Amino acid sequence: MVTLLHVSDLHFGSEDRDALDWFAETVQRDRPAAVLCTGDLTMRGSAREYALAQAWLARLPVPVALVPGNHDVPYYHHMVRRLTAPYSHYRALEAALTLPDLPALALVPLKTIARAQLRLNWSKGRVSNKDLDAATTALERQRDRPLRIVMGHHPLVDADTASSGSTKGGKRALAALARAGAQVVLSGHVHDAFDMTIEADGLPVRLIGAGTLSQRLRSTPPSFNRLVWDGEVLKLEQQSLS
Repeated sequence: MVTLLHVSDLHFGSEDRDALDWFAETVQRDRPAAVLCTGDLTMRGSAREYALAQAWLARLPVPVALVPGNHDVPYYHHMVRRLTAPYSHYRALEAALTLPDLPALALVPLKTIARAQLRLNWSKGRVSNKDLDAATTALERQRDRPLRIVMGHHPLVDADTASSGSTKGGKRALAALARAGAQVVLSGHVHDAFDMTIEADGLPVRLIGAGTLSQRLRSTPPSFNRLVWDGEVLKLEQQSLS
């Protein structure tokens, strides 16, 4: 049995301390194999917010896997840094973490954010050819792993949630990931949890979204996902702070 806790959208700078304490206490008690965080650790990508996020993550007694979210790059009032060094704080934080080493699982990152886009709303998702190629190559190399999970920030296709990812290239990416062996795609961004299985290029892929542990709620309270892999079936329990 492998237990993973999937969390997203911590939004340090607009965090919910009660929700963060609740999650950290769960990790301390249950000691999952890893925590998987699908982006938006910060609110505006500032050094101060990253310091808060790093301090909190460092207290978790298990390995942590991350992908960046659209809020994890410098915000628009720091446009020069956004365009020239958008991922410097994120990479420094990731380098300080202990990453998961789970022989039965493949955990493959997929970047769904961009420093700039050819549309007004840069918060929405985008999958570039380069980032998709990196993910599919990693999947192909790990086809022998019994469970193959892709982690991205934006949902590749929209679920029935209050907000959307509107991810450019999302359907094409999902089909390519399915062909490369992806079975599950984790995401966040919309701040409401979801769980659905769809066909991508004739292959079933399970799409799982996590809620938020921030004050920026949509239609549900703060929450995270508990994933349990028994070697054959991936079970999901959505845990909410009442």
